[in-house]
Amino acid sequence: MKYYVNKNAQTNGDREVHTEFCGYIPKVENRKYLGEFSNCKDAVSEAKKTYPQSNGCKTCSNSCHTS
Repeated sequence: MKYYVNKNAQTNGDREVHTEFCGYIPKVENRKYLGEFSNCKDAVSEAKKTYPQSNGCKTCSNSCHTS
């Protein structure tokens, strides 16, 4: 599955990681391609290399979402 991270932080500072099919994926200009991963945990780890405060999307990467 292809994963992307939002380039724009939410109000709490998190940048959410989304799958390519998520209804909440940001527009092309507002997302960074992370790569293909078999799970969201690896995708979030990759996002944290650029954006340390990354989090899984509650909708498409719920198992990696922290409150």
